[in-house]
Amino acid sequence: MLQDSAPAPARAAAAEPSRRAYGAAFDWIDEARAARRRAGLVRALRPRAADSPLLDLASNDYLGLARHPEVTGGAARAAQEWGAGATGSRLVTGSTELHARLEAELAAFCGAEAALVLSSGYAANLAAVTALTDKTTLIVSDAGNHASLIDGCRLSRARTEVTPHADPQAVRAALTGHDGRALAVTDSVFSVDGDAAPLRALAEACRAHGAALLVDDAHGLGVLGDGGRGAVAAAGLAGDADVVTTVTLSKSLGAQGGAVLGPARVIEHLVNTARSFIFDTGLAPAAAGGALAALRLLRREPERAARAGEVARELHERLTAAGLTAVRPDAAVVSVRAPSPEQALRWAADCREAGLAVGCFRPPSVPDGISRLRLTARADLTSDQVDTAVRVITATAPVC
Repeated sequence: MLQDSAPAPARAAAAEPSRRAYGAAFDWIDEARAARRRAGLVRALRPRAADSPLLDLASNDYLGLARHPEVTGGAARAAQEWGAGATGSRLVTGSTELHARLEAELAAFCGAEAALVLSSGYAANLAAVTALTDKTTLIVSDAGNHASLIDGCRLSRARTEVTPHADPQAVRAALTGHDGRALAVTDSVFSVDGDAAPLRALAEACRAHGAALLVDDAHGLGVLGDGGRGAVAAAGLAGDADVVTTVTLSKSLGAQGGAVLGPARVIEHLVNTARSFIFDTGLAPAAAGGALAALRLLRREPERAARAGEVARELHERLTAAGLTAVRPDAAVVSVRAPSPEQALRWAADCREAGLAVGCFRPPSVPDGISRLRLTARADLTSDQVDTAVRVITATAPVC
């Protein structure tokens, strides 16, 4: 019997495609990257140094607490006492006395019956939307909602009707005729333009049809309401039995994490059913300790909330006076329109070269397709820093 004269390894190599050929499975990525480049929508990570010299109008550190000694000290003490991580999910080993203190003080501050802390604001929105709905529920979602609310709607498998932005009458119309559970979801302050939702009117529309209201107050906590208690409190809805609020600890409180606030029975339901809570590792103790220290600092210095709003209004007034198109801020976000994605990117880069960090929002991050510089006012900005920001933004503005 004749045998193949080729050695076994050679036969194997001939029989199988080369490992390099397997890479064709991701050739579509190259095509998608080329399309992004043609549209001027390429994104890239830009690691910042701990001692960055840039004047920061890009982060969400509205109250200037991320580097406050009391906040960083609270984070450090928590890490030393409880360890670097939570060590498990909240239902196993990830709940500490520190988490319980943060939940109790956050609920009391915002006027809610109870609170539940999660690893991020994104996870908090996923938890609230998915646990409070099922396939029979109607979700009515504002067209300008944050991606985390949108993803929560998708994961819920509920029927979702998207209504025009900040339109209580459209919400009322969407709820009309629906027989069964219903939930309206909205940002309190929309992250793109910084405008506020008409929460009182939305609550009235929901109550006319027995629906619940879920409010993402990520950009309202620490800026709106008495002493920064948030947009839900400012609307007189805090503690109401049919209102649930989500917040993030990574903006005004300068830490990281998220929370759901509302009636105790809602929070208990989330503990038992919300997958992004049950199956996720608990918030790291350092983040919980930092957020708790920031919350206590805000209670002691409520004027920080008002100052953030004052800076936002001043930026808006001076930029519009200089001929730029900016949306009047209801909280601490100032949105300045750019002619195109490419010019928005160039504008932000020119600001950076001049020592100013600004946000740059382009499609698909903006639902209306309009590119913007997104400025975040901070309570700790001095008058000289505001002057510098206005000078740089106006000097580098693209010529239309």
